[in-house]
Amino acid sequence: MAGTTIIMSKLKHIIRLRSNGVPLQTIAKASGLSRNTVKKYLRLIEVNKLGHEDLLKMEDAVLDAVLNDPKPQDGTRYQSLASLFGYIEKELSRTGVNRWVLWGEYRLLHPDGYSYSQFCDYYRQWKNTMAGSFHQTHQPGEKMFIDYTGKKLSIVDPQSGEVTEVEVYVAVLGYSQLTYVEAVASQKKEDFIIATQNALHFFGGVPRVLIPDNLRSAVQKADKYEAEINAAFMDFANHYGTTVLPARGRKPQDKAIVEKTVNIAYSRIFAPLRDRIFYSLSSLNQAIAQLLVIHNQQNFQQHAESRSELFDLQEKKALMPLAAERYEIRIFKEVTVMKNGYIQIYEDKHSYTVPYRFIGQKVKLIYSASHVYVYYKKERIAYHRRVKSYGYTTTPEHLSSTNQFVSEWNPDKFINWAAAISPVVKEYIIQILGSASYPEQAYRSCVGILSYEKKVGAARLIKAIERATNYGAFNYTMIKRILEKGLDKIAFGEEASSQSSLPFHENIRGPQDYQ
Repeated sequence: MAGTTIIMSKLKHIIRLRSNGVPLQTIAKASGLSRNTVKKYLRLIEVNKLGHEDLLKMEDAVLDAVLNDPKPQDGTRYQSLASLFGYIEKELSRTGVNRWVLWGEYRLLHPDGYSYSQFCDYYRQWKNTMAGSFHQTHQPGEKMFIDYTGKKLSIVDPQSGEVTEVEVYVAVLGYSQLTYVEAVASQKKEDFIIATQNALHFFGGVPRVLIPDNLRSAVQKADKYEAEINAAFMDFANHYGTTVLPARGRKPQDKAIVEKTVNIAYSRIFAPLRDRIFYSLSSLNQAIAQLLVIHNQQNFQQHAESRSELFDLQEKKALMPLAAERYEIRIFKEVTVMKNGYIQIYEDKHSYTVPYRFIGQKVKLIYSASHVYVYYKKERIAYHRRVKSYGYTTTPEHLSSTNQFVSEWNPDKFINWAAAISPVVKEYIIQILGSASYPEQAYRSCVGILSYEKKVGAARLIKAIERATNYGAFNYTMIKRILEKGLDKIAFGEEASSQSSLPFHENIRGPQDYQ
């Protein structure tokens, strides 16, 4: 009898049919075996006085060994040994433990047990039977496989009733096959990275290699020999001290575990949720988490342990520690430093300084939700806290002497400057600061106006501001015209009489045009 899972599955099928009183000929047709083969194994079971219920509970590998033992009548002795195989496998991973040590312990419990060579042969047969379909092909803590399910789940908008399909992310550890599943809005790199981070925290540690399928959110350019990982996912992997090795195209063995897990997810998660309605991703993920606990705690079909048990016993301790802080998704851009020594994050309309010697240079801008980094030829030249509102963040040391003066501009500076000249000037400056659309525009007007104190003297400046205030015009241009034409030297009455001789013309502007 061939020692394969298929034959053992058929044998269990035969046992069930026989237990239900099905005739021998019918059993043979149903199982696709000859009548004599069916009869042979049923006779073997009968001679060895093996109970049907006990046989059906056996793992395929154990059942195979029991019925292929050179001494079938010794099935009970084999079962005693077979019950220890899982324990033997665990103990062999411990320092100083080998098969000879474990055989000695076995003989103390079973003085009439197998010899050392038989002990090793039976264990080897059991392990070979399990290999290829279980965790022995991967080392504990080595790999985490990542993919999305082909099918999708959905959420419903409680207001409009609109149904939105959502992606389902799956991550599975190669050794224990402990599984993480999460519904996400999309396969975009932001959602992909957040889900991968959630998976690492769910596992409580970091594997040495992340193996995504060739997803656009992880792989910028697929290649048979050396795929190009996108910068964001590579940055994420570096943050957690792991590496990325995408599955090779047309190499199903590279992702067999995660594809198998996806199929299991369909039956253990999708199916139980198929008639339920969810109104948010969070409620859907709560339901997924509950089913995920059941899945991870359910024993393997061909192994006496669950994924959770195997993980806790052997894989958890092999994972690398998590990073001290969670990763923040970063945006990577190439920008040119502006002439004023700033670079800008356009979605925030906020600008940040870099050292003035880099003005006009192309630099790499990297920013997360809380930080801004600027690099030039792999050297970090600036670092700032991110501000998500209009304005400027300035490091004085970054600016030239001229720009440092400009960077100190603020409303208080100009109000105090004006107040030192006259209360009239102060009120005029406050009006300008309050009416300008952009602060920088107002600051430049204030500098121009207040600079006239040195050019023409405080008295003339005060007179010009009084006249401009009378016109209702609060801007630099009006002050400049008044001073250039000497109108500050003319009394209001004299100005009126001198202008009365001028012909009226519709193109001559009045006070309303200066408001």
